[in-house]
Amino acid sequence: MLTLSRWKVVLVLLSVLVSLVFALPNALPKDVRDSLPGFMPKQTLNLGLDLQGGSYLLLEVDTEALRVERLNNIMEDVRTLLRQEQIVFSELAVVGGRVTVRVVDPAQTAAATRVLRENVGTPLQGVVGGRDIRVTAGDGQRISMEFVPEAFDAEAARAVEQSIEIIRRRIDELGTREPTIVRQGTNRVVVAAPGESDPERLKSVLGQTAKLTFHMVDESADVAAAMAGRVPPGKMLLPSEEGQGPLVVDRRSLVTGEMLTDAQAGFDPQTAQPTVNFRFNGQGTRRFGDATSRNVGRRFAIVLDNKIISAPSINEPITGGSGQISGSFTPETANELAVLLRAGALPTRLNVEEQRTVGAELGADAVAAGQLSAIGAFVLVLAFMVVSYGWLFGGVAIVALLVNGLMIVAAMSVTQATLTLPGIAGLILTLAVAVDANVLIYERMRDEVRAGRTIITAMDAGFGRAMLTIFDANITNLGAAVIMFGLGAGPVKGFAWTLSIGVFTSVFTAVLITQVLLAVWLRVARPKTLPIV
Repeated sequence: MLTLSRWKVVLVLLSVLVSLVFALPNALPKDVRDSLPGFMPKQTLNLGLDLQGGSYLLLEVDTEALRVERLNNIMEDVRTLLRQEQIVFSELAVVGGRVTVRVVDPAQTAAATRVLRENVGTPLQGVVGGRDIRVTAGDGQRISMEFVPEAFDAEAARAVEQSIEIIRRRIDELGTREPTIVRQGTNRVVVAAPGESDPERLKSVLGQTAKLTFHMVDESADVAAAMAGRVPPGKMLLPSEEGQGPLVVDRRSLVTGEMLTDAQAGFDPQTAQPTVNFRFNGQGTRRFGDATSRNVGRRFAIVLDNKIISAPSINEPITGGSGQISGSFTPETANELAVLLRAGALPTRLNVEEQRTVGAELGADAVAAGQLSAIGAFVLVLAFMVVSYGWLFGGVAIVALLVNGLMIVAAMSVTQATLTLPGIAGLILTLAVAVDANVLIYERMRDEVRAGRTIITAMDAGFGRAMLTIFDANITNLGAAVIMFGLGAGPVKGFAWTLSIGVFTSVFTAVLITQVLLAVWLRVARPKTLPIV
C-alpha cells in the first residue's frame, strides 16, 4: 500500500494545483481579480451575514388576510352565479369567516344551493362535495359557504411556499449574493441578506404585495355616496395616488399582473417623466385588447395594492400587448416597481415581526476573530504533532493539514457556499480532527515496529490496518453533518456544509498525501529505523 505509484503522485499534484488555482482569488485584491484572464476563476469565499454585515428580517405571511381575500372573491362569484341563474337574493355578505346569502323566493333555495355547490370554490379530491368550499343550506332560505379546514390549511401552506419563492426572486433582482431565506414554523420566513445594509429598502421591496390589476372606472357611480359607505354591488371604492380623489371601479379586474411577461423602468418620450413599461403574455394581450375595444372613451384604473396609480382614458383599442404606467414616479421608485412586477405579486401581505442590522465593522471583527481562532488552532495542532512524532512525521502531517485547509477554501469558493461564524467553527473542528487519521496511522506503525516488523512492513501496515477505523470515524461525522444540513437552518447549515467538505478533504490529505510524502522519504533516505519509535 506504500508503493509510490505514478497515479498517486499525479493525483496529489493535480489536486494541490487545482485547489491553489481556485483558492488564489481569496488572496488577491479586487482590482487584480478583475484583471485576470477570462479562463481564470475569480470567485471568492461568500461571507455570510455575521461576517460581512447586512440585514435580517423575520416576516410573517398574513394567512388571515388571504382568507378574507378569498372570501371576498367567493362573494363576487356567488353574486355572478345567482344573477346568471336569475335567482333573486339579498343580504350577501362576508360574516364571521363565511359567505352568507339569503334567497328571496323559498322555491329557489334548492336550485341556488345546487348551483353554488357545483360552481363555488376549487375542485378538490378527498373531501365531501369535491370542492374546497362547503355550501350549507340553513333556515330562512339562507345559504352559507365556508372553507373546508384542511383545504384552507393546504392553501395557506402553498401561500407561504409561494411567498418564499417570490422573496427569493425579488432579492435576486437587487443583486444580493447568497441570501438566506428559510421557513420558520408554519407561516414565518427568515430573510438574511449579507451586504444589504439598509433594512428599510429591503422592507420596501419585500413588504409590498405588488398586486397589479386593471379595472374599469364606473363614471356613473356616486363617489360621495360610496365614501359614505353606500358602495354599489360589484363595485369598490379605491383611493388615488394622483391627488384626484377616490374612484369607484368594477370589483372584477380586466387583467392582472400575473399575465405580465416583462416590466422595465423607462421615461416618457414626450414628458421625460419616469414610467414603467410592461408587456402582457398571450392571454393578457387578448383580454386587454377585448376590454379596451369594448370600452373606447371610458377610463380604466391601474391599481397597485388597492391604490389607483393611474386612470387613463381609452382613446383607441390597445391590442399590441404592451403599455406604460405613468404617475408620480422617481427613477428609483419606477425601477423598484419594475423589479416587483417582474418578480411577481405575493399571494398575501407580509408583516415584519423583527428586523436587525449587522454593521460591516462588526462583521470585520468577527472575521478577525475567526482568523485568530484558526491560527491558534493550527499552532496548537502543529505543536502537538511535532512534540509527539518529531519534525519529519509531524511535519508531513502538518503539510497534509495545510493542503486540507487549501482544498476546503477552494471547494467553498467554487460552490459559493456561504461561510458563517459557525462555518469557521466547523473549519477549525475539521483541522483539529483531520490529524486523527495521522495519529491512528502513526500509532499503528509504532505497534508494528515494537512487534518486530521491518520498517516497510510497519509503515505499510500502519496505512492498511488503520484505514477501516479512519473511514468508520469519518462516515459517522459525515452522517451527522448530513442530518444537520437537512434538518437545520441558517448557521447550522453553514456549520454542516463546512464539516461535510472537511470530511472528504481530510481523508484525502491525511491518507493519500501523507502516504506519497512518506513513500518519497522512504525511497530517498532508506532509513534503518522509524523516527517516531
